[in-house]
Amino acid sequence: MTTEATLPSTSVSPTARRLWSRTRGIALALLLLLAGAVAIAVVRSDARHGELDPRSADPYGSRAVAELLADRGVSTRVVTTLAEARAATGPDATLLVAVPDLLTEPQQRRLHAATSGSGGRTVLVAPGSASVEGLAPGVIADPAISADSTLSPGCALPAARRAGTADTGGLRYTALRPDADACYRSQRLATLLRIPEAPGEPSAERPGTPSAQTPTGDTIVLGAPDILLNNRLDEHGNASLALQLLGSRPHLVWYLPSLSDTATTDDGQRTLFDLLPSGWLWGTLQLFVAAAVTALWRARRLGPLVPENLPVAVRASETVEGRARLYRKANARDRAAAALRSTTRTRLAPVVGIPVPQAHTPEALLPALSARLHDASGGHETGQSLHTLLFGPPPGDDAALVSLADHLDQLERQVRRP
Repeated sequence: MTTEATLPSTSVSPTARRLWSRTRGIALALLLLLAGAVAIAVVRSDARHGELDPRSADPYGSRAVAELLADRGVSTRVVTTLAEARAATGPDATLLVAVPDLLTEPQQRRLHAATSGSGGRTVLVAPGSASVEGLAPGVIADPAISADSTLSPGCALPAARRAGTADTGGLRYTALRPDADACYRSQRLATLLRIPEAPGEPSAERPGTPSAQTPTGDTIVLGAPDILLNNRLDEHGNASLALQLLGSRPHLVWYLPSLSDTATTDDGQRTLFDLLPSGWLWGTLQLFVAAAVTALWRARRLGPLVPENLPVAVRASETVEGRARLYRKANARDRAAAALRSTTRTRLAPVVGIPVPQAHTPEALLPALSARLHDASGGHETGQSLHTLLFGPPPGDDAALVSLADHLDQLERQVRRP
């Protein structure tokens, strides 16, 4: 009774366990990142609900300042669309833009055209670089934020001098106009600017209005919203400054920009880029830079080959069998035949007196082999059959490949026979 030994099957494809071992670190990191993002979003949504909304009594709302203004005879009206904000501008109104950075460039142009020359006051709360240039031309926002939140007036503006220190520290601005009032400076840059309208400046929304009949208005650029918040209104001179800035006219229009406003372009159509928040371009660029740095960090470094001793001894038969299985799996009979023929030529060349570099040249190897076979035993191999055997085309099937290997072994035994 004969027993056949069954060799374990070899597989180069990764198993599910290997894949999990390789990717579990990345999966865990992504899961933690997602959980952190959800937690931050939940916390921020609870804490910032109704931020800068004059109807909200939350800590970050502005209901307190609206009620104080009402006690002084100033009415507050909340609007959420650009059309309402433009229609409400006038010499007897103060327009407060709560989040200017939500406005698109077309919205900024249309709003500035409505407020320019209207004779009213426009208050911009913490506008960034893009929005302040469109709503208050001649004002540049500094990318660095003020290190101090509570600052002293340091200017001749009556409202600031009466209020004293206030929590205006935030974004800092530079005014290019010499007649602008720069107050509450942090490292020589102002966190509150008052830019008066040029006397007699015509309104873009009211063409043909005589310059002598156009009232003079101004624009207030405020670096931080703290003086308007319920939880900060009673600190320092915040209440005094807020009431003076917002109570100079009998009507206050509180504009809360919204992404639902359809007037994002001149034709009323919204594009994909209009829906993206301000600064998305820089955020995308930072993601690309981070991805490139991560790729460079994790990329495989290719260098010169370094020979290393195998940790275990591998038998030659196992190596040959493994390579044969790879050739068979890839259906690479041509590669297998070329390897067999090349090895045979390399071993036979020194036997017949041919240098190894010339072993793969038919003109040098075949005549020497023919002479060797003829002298040894009057061999029957012709030059044509030797050329086909050692330099011929690849076999067409597996049987032909096995036959080729047998003939090469037979040829080598004949050449080496004494």
